[in-house]
Amino acid sequence: MSPSLQTFLPANLQTLLVSLTFAFSSLGGFSAFGQDRDFQPSMFQKNNLVAWCIVPFDSKKRSPEERAEMLDQLGIKKLAYDYRAEHVPTFDEEIVTMKNHGIEMTAWWFPTVLNDEAKLILTLIKKHQIHPQLWVTGGGDPNMNEEQTKAFIQSEVNRIREIAIAADQAGCKVALYNHGGWYGEPENQIRLLKAIDMPNVGIVYNLHHAHHQVDRLKEILPKILPHLLAINLNGTLDDGERLGKKILPIGEGNRDQEILECIGKSGFTGPVGILNHTDLDAAVRLRENLDGLEKITSQFAIPTK
Repeated sequence: MSPSLQTFLPANLQTLLVSLTFAFSSLGGFSAFGQDRDFQPSMFQKNNLVAWCIVPFDSKKRSPEERAEMLDQLGIKKLAYDYRAEHVPTFDEEIVTMKNHGIEMTAWWFPTVLNDEAKLILTLIKKHQIHPQLWVTGGGDPNMNEEQTKAFIQSEVNRIREIAIAADQAGCKVALYNHGGWYGEPENQIRLLKAIDMPNVGIVYNLHHAHHQVDRLKEILPKILPHLLAINLNGTLDDGERLGKKILPIGEGNRDQEILECIGKSGFTGPVGILNHTDLDAAVRLRENLDGLEKITSQFAIPTK
């Protein structure tokens, strides 16, 4: 802040402006929000990639050991664990197997309320001393009026806080998982985060549930960046969801290059998910994603001198 400007401001505003200036500069100014950053290829390298939607979504119906061996072969060392009722009995085995293979359980698809199943997951997390993000989804009518919205937010605050308190006791963070509806809009999630007001609650942004948001991705990312815990990639085609092409391998969508460039310049450094989410062989789809990701990101590699 210039001395001439500071002279004409009241003392309390001077203090506030100095604090804001310091905070802003410590983030690297606009570059913290991807306005003038270089593309960061490291965030798309295998050591930062997370396999997602590969448990119930896998034609091979792999066991925990088979799943770990598949990830070993692909060179992926992080797993976001999704499940169905039939997988509950093998929760403990899944954790132990991934540990034995040196695979981090980066995230866990979590119940929407703190029910018995949720408590079991937290008990096992504590037992094995792992600390996955807990991905929690929600809904809500996007056409609610303001009075209805306020009531819905309060209900969601109560729901998420209960989970977040229990998660904090296990050393875990909670991530709001966009899955359509009111809850699936980034601005609504930010509003909800402010109401929840807990430091261990953030956002996981899923591009396969954000087809309608791609045109404003450059606007969205700076807003969610301070809260972003993970981002899940997807091959994205214009109007792909309406055309029945919601889930595509990375590289098969006509928007993929600009999406990856936007993310790669955003300043985000957290985990990046690649997914199956089909009834295909999870190994095949993960390999397709790896190949497409490498092909696109290689175009942004900074040349060495």
